[in-house]
Amino acid sequence: MTLSYGLGDNVWMHPSVHRILGWSSKPSNFNLQRNVWRLNQISQIINSEIFVKGEPAISDLSTLTRLPCLLFANLININGLKIGIVADFVFEVKTGNIKYYLISRSNPKIPGSSRWKLDIRSIVDQQPGLVFCTQESLNDFPLLKSSFKNEIFKKGKVLINRFDDMKNVATNKIENWLEDENYLNDDEQILVEDIPNKSFYNNVKDNNSDNINSKTSDIKKEDDPWI
Repeated sequence: MTLSYGLGDNVWMHPSVHRILGWSSKPSNFNLQRNVWRLNQISQIINSEIFVKGEPAISDLSTLTRLPCLLFANLININGLKIGIVADFVFEVKTGNIKYYLISRSNPKIPGSSRWKLDIRSIVDQQPGLVFCTQESLNDFPLLKSSFKNEIFKKGKVLINRFDDMKNVATNKIENWLEDENYLNDDEQILVEDIPNKSFYNNVKDNNSDNINSKTSDIKKEDDPWI
């Protein structure tokens, strides 16, 4: 025979060594009584259901809230500013040792929100409701789970970067084309300047025409029978 002891309510942990000792479950939403379980009472975990052996210890909500816990604590960066919330953790079931924590930017109860990995070695201090780390922002942590909003932002940023690259390439091509045009214009100006003076050219032309005319007249005079 199997009995249902309700949903998991809170975690029972030892924060100083980052170890999970057990958890508590609530029989109903209107009941202040809590069932407390040890970690070694777990016999099997299937999907989101935990099968336990033995009987739980009975406690109440006010007592369990006084136990130290890092879950839902504010994450404080190296400058003393809040950058996130401890939303969850990953631990070994047999030993209870926490491998790393999961950080949320906003309310961790919002479904589909992003999760960043907080390594235990990054934690420098911890107080009730506060966890202090050596990083400055969430961008310094590896992203494990991206939200729909964050995915759209990332894809939009990629498109913007591609557009900027295309714009830069087009701008460089136009600048190179304009530089080539200026170079051709300069060459054309140099060729025009190399042409001799127009007045000099006209004088030479006139002198040549006079010589041609004089020679022609001389030829006519020699051939003229009346002379």
